[in-house]
Amino acid sequence: MTTTHDAAGLARLVDHTLLKPEATVADVQTLVEEAARLGVYSICISPSFLPVDTSAAPGLHVATVCGFPSGKHHSDVKAAEAARSVRDGADEVDMVIDVGAAREGRYDAVEADIAAVRAATPGDVVLKVIIESAALTDDQIVAVCQAAERAGADFVKTSTGFHPAGGATVHAVALMAQTVGGRLGVKASGGIRTAADAVTMVDAGATRLGLSGTAAVLAGLEADAGY
Repeated sequence: MTTTHDAAGLARLVDHTLLKPEATVADVQTLVEEAARLGVYSICISPSFLPVDTSAAPGLHVATVCGFPSGKHHSDVKAAEAARSVRDGADEVDMVIDVGAAREGRYDAVEADIAAVRAATPGDVVLKVIIESAALTDDQIVAVCQAAERAGADFVKTSTGFHPAGGATVHAVALMAQTVGGRLGVKASGGIRTAADAVTMVDAGATRLGLSGTAAVLAGLEADAGY
């Protein structure tokens, strides 16, 4: 096994995620404690929970979402939300594009939307662009990834996990990875519930994973390895 396919290596690719509308402050603190125990890269939480106390997990990164989950927000609203999140301590921002604009082929509008959020955030803040890949054709996925790169994004991300069309697929991750060619990261998120799912996404080209059931995924990987 490679280091990315053992539990500790895979954990360093994980955004340990809690975006349920009913989540509480206590739930977020439990998330931080789990993050420390599991050794993940970051937590991903709703912006209303920022700032968050991560003293229980030194070195833990904090990601949040923007324009979530529909993406149907004015670009200046998304930009303001992202800027506020950074002031409140976010290291990374996962923004949702206007998926309808992509489906209509209005890629200039998609690019401008992403660029507005990029301009509102410092360069050292990681910007991930959620494209909702399950709702797009292959050609649309490619065009949106290209727009994200032109706009200065750091990652393209498959899914919010809330869209009825579904979450990450191996096909979409591989296509996204091929399109960005290592110049951007690729985050697979949505519906990744087992160790096999996670490993398959990494093998397809994912460089980050969004998981809500992180403990179960890592335990499954340890079991598969015979630990």
